Amino acid sequence: MDFNLSEDQVAFRDMARSFAAEVFAPNAEKWDEERTFPVMEMRKAAELGFAGIYVGEEHGGSALTRLDAAIIFEELASGCASTAAFISIHNMASWMIDRFGSDVVRAKYLPKLTTMEEFASYCLTEPGSGSDAAALRTKAVRDGDHYVINGGKAFISGGGKADLYVTMVRTGDDGPKGISCIAVPADAPGISFGAQERKMGWNSQPTAQVLFDDCRVPVENLIGNEGDGFKIAMMGLDGGRLNIGACSIGAARACLELAQSYTADRKQFGKPVGSFQAVQFKLADMATELEAARLMIRQAAAKLDAKDTEATLYCAMAKRFATDVGFNVCNEALQLHGGYGYLRDFPLERFVRDTRVHQILEGTNEIMRVVISRKLSEGQGRS
Repeated sequence: MDFNLSEDQVAFRDMARSFAAEVFAPNAEKWDEERTFPVMEMRKAAELGFAGIYVGEEHGGSALTRLDAAIIFEELASGCASTAAFISIHNMASWMIDRFGSDVVRAKYLPKLTTMEEFASYCLTEPGSGSDAAALRTKAVRDGDHYVINGGKAFISGGGKADLYVTMVRTGDDGPKGISCIAVPADAPGISFGAQERKMGWNSQPTAQVLFDDCRVPVENLIGNEGDGFKIAMMGLDGGRLNIGACSIGAARACLELAQSYTADRKQFGKPVGSFQAVQFKLADMATELEAARLMIRQAAAKLDAKDTEATLYCAMAKRFATDVGFNVCNEALQLHGGYGYLRDFPLERFVRDTRVHQILEGTNEIMRVVISRKLSEGQGRS
C-alpha cells in the first residue's frame, strides 16, 4: 500500500485547492445569501477538467479515477461545499451517459456537459420512494420511437436550472428489474418544474421537483437497456457517495484550519484559548477523525477503481463515516468559535448547514448501515 499521492495527483490537488481558494471561497457567502447558482464560476472549473472527471477523453472528459475525483472534491469543497457537491452530481450524471449510453447519446450530450455549457441532474428520488428507490413509480411507456413519461421526482439538485435530467423510470414490472434510465432534456414537451425549495443549506444550487406529464423523449435517449436502470443508479451512487464524503472532508478541513487559527489568536483569562488542554485535545480528536475519514474514502475509491467485489460495502462504510465526521468536525469548530461561530460573518455556520445534508443524500446514513449489514451477511468485509 502506497499512501503517497502521485506527481499528477499532487498537481491537480494543488490546482483544485488554488481554484477553490481564489474563486469559490471569496464568493461562497454571497452565493449562499442570494441563492445564486454560480454558472460562470462552474464553467471555469470545467475549463480545468472538473466537469467530466471520470468521463472518457473522446468527448472532452478528463478520464481520471475515482481516487482522483475524491482528491479533487475535497479541495473544491474547502471553498464552497454546496457548489462542489453540485459539480459531483453533474459528474455522476455525465458518467452514467458515458459508461452506459449509446454512441449517439454520448455524442449528443457529453461535449456540452464536459464544458458545462450545459448542466446535468440526476433524478431518482420520488415523493413516495426515498430510501426505497426500487419502489419508484415514474412510468415510461413506449410509443413508436418515443417514450411517454408520467410521474415526478423530488429533491432534484439543479431542478429547473439544469439542461438534462438523467432519470430513472419504470418501463416494466414492479421491483428493481423493471427500472430503466433515460436522458430527458429540459426542453422536452411535457416536462415542468416545481417551485424552488427553501433549504437549510446548499443554497448555491437550486433544488426542485421535476414533473412529467405525457413527457415525450426519443427512444434513442435510453441509457443502457430496458431494465438496467436500477443497476446503473446503484453503480452511480457508489461513486457519488465517495464524492459527497470527500466534500464533507474538505468542508471539515477548512473548519478545522479556521478553528486552529482562531484558538491560537483568541485570548481568554490572559491566555490564548488554544493553550488550554481541553481545546488542544478537541483539536487533536478533530484532526485524527478527519484523517481516518480521508483514508476510508480513498481506500473505498481505490477499491472502486479496481472493480473490487467489495467496493459497494467500502463505499457505504466510507460515506457513512466521512459524512458523520465531516459534520461533527464543522460543528465542533463552530463551538470553538463561541458566539462568533454562530454569526454569518464567519463561514462556520454555512459549512455546518451545508454538510448536514450530506448525512441524508446519496442514501441516508441509516441506509448505509443497511447496505453494510447486508454485505456483511453475504460474507463480504471479513478477514
